[in-house]
Amino acid sequence: MKGAELRRTHLEYFANLCNDDVPMVRRIASKNLGRLFYTVVDTLGAAVFFIGNSNNNNNSNDANYNYSSTLLNLYELLAGGDQPDSVRLHTTENCVCFGKAMALMLEQSSSLSSLEKEELLSRIDELVKRILPLIAATIDDRSWRVRWTAASKFADVVHAFKTLHGAMDALVPNYEKLLQDPEAEVRTAATYNLSEVAKTEAVVYPAGWSGAGSDSDNGMDIDGNDDNNNTHRIPVARRLVTRLVGLTEDDSVNVRAALAMVATELAPLLGRDASVSNLLPPMLLLLRDSSSEVRLNIISSLSLLNDVIGTDLLHQSLLPAILDLADDGKWRIRLAVIERIPLLAKQLGSDFFDDRLLGLCVGWLGDDISSIREAAAKNLQELTSLLGTEWSVKNLFPRVRHVMEHPSYLRRMNAVQAAALMATAMDVNSAQNEVLPILLEMHYDPVPNVRFNVAKGLGIVGAVFDRSVYQGQIIPILTLMENDPDRDVRYFASNTKELLSVAFEKST
Repeated sequence: MKGAELRRTHLEYFANLCNDDVPMVRRIASKNLGRLFYTVVDTLGAAVFFIGNSNNNNNSNDANYNYSSTLLNLYELLAGGDQPDSVRLHTTENCVCFGKAMALMLEQSSSLSSLEKEELLSRIDELVKRILPLIAATIDDRSWRVRWTAASKFADVVHAFKTLHGAMDALVPNYEKLLQDPEAEVRTAATYNLSEVAKTEAVVYPAGWSGAGSDSDNGMDIDGNDDNNNTHRIPVARRLVTRLVGLTEDDSVNVRAALAMVATELAPLLGRDASVSNLLPPMLLLLRDSSSEVRLNIISSLSLLNDVIGTDLLHQSLLPAILDLADDGKWRIRLAVIERIPLLAKQLGSDFFDDRLLGLCVGWLGDDISSIREAAAKNLQELTSLLGTEWSVKNLFPRVRHVMEHPSYLRRMNAVQAAALMATAMDVNSAQNEVLPILLEMHYDPVPNVRFNVAKGLGIVGAVFDRSVYQGQIIPILTLMENDPDRDVRYFASNTKELLSVAFEKST
């Protein structure tokens, strides 16, 4: 059996499976339809439209068989409203594969004559006109699962069709409908794709612009008025940014949280002026959102917005949001805020840290939850590393030293831990002159828990110094602590002394 005849035979078998009485069989057939079409296009190229076969003897027997029409008929069959949800679920993924296949055909068209290329473009336009209503139908599908699948994969759809004439003017309005879907799960999935859809390198008509054709905003008309010069078209990001205010008012916390994660990615696409006028207002609304998760997400994703518009416009609204989150009743929220402080320091610089925020960073050392206190100590170490020794000695360490005088032994103990960690991020001279004397002085503390944390802290910071400091200042204190009345203090002092001895022996 010849290759062309074998291909047609296999396609007939596949068509029979697509028409099978058992829904499970049709579901599997639908799952593989798009990949089959892409494989056929990759193999035959323009021959799927029986274009250019006369120049290719291997495909000459395919000249009277229109593979594209046959497979598209099966696609329309399996995407039909009379099919079960499990079959229609694959409509969007098939749409992606069909779009990629048509884009591939355009790439391969260089080998065709001008007449054949013109015919190919005409056939591709016809395919697009038949496929887009199918994806538009999934947006209004009665099953929320079908709509959710379309929403979660819509970024793939627009990237597959972005090079095809007129497709984006139909797809973007349909994506906007997903952002307004009755089901919160669908709106959330669509919102997660917002930045990826906006990144599409295409231009579209503004929402509601009459020049795009009477039906342009319902996704069913890809012709409209041909604006070859793109005079009235705008980037996709500029059209979608107008939808953000509505999403900030969504009833679902999940939608707003998803928006907070991705919306700032539009800033580089919009530029400074458009970001300030269109993107910044909804971002400030999210910073004041009633949900701590939303506020946390927006704080975590501010770097791109800051890079475009600068710190000054953000500072006034960002700090109150951080202060509110710092007092959140859920300790995991407080922990998440602490973990993001170094990121903000890296993004916004030392100018962002005023007295309130500095007090907050040190104040976490006294939190009721041990995980928060430990994270706070590590946070101070990271801030020292990011913003420099000089800044830390001037702004952070005096506050930590003040905590060492607090009546609560827990706060004194955490301050000792923080000081030792901060010293490892400082230059050696500053650590020796500023931190080490205070750390050694704390071995007089009346509470054993504080004293054995001094011993542990010396183990952390001791190896930073040279041998003269080790022998002249650290060893005498550890020797005294080895005779401490408390056995835990004696244990940690001996353990630290042994560890440092090994470390310095290796260094010689």
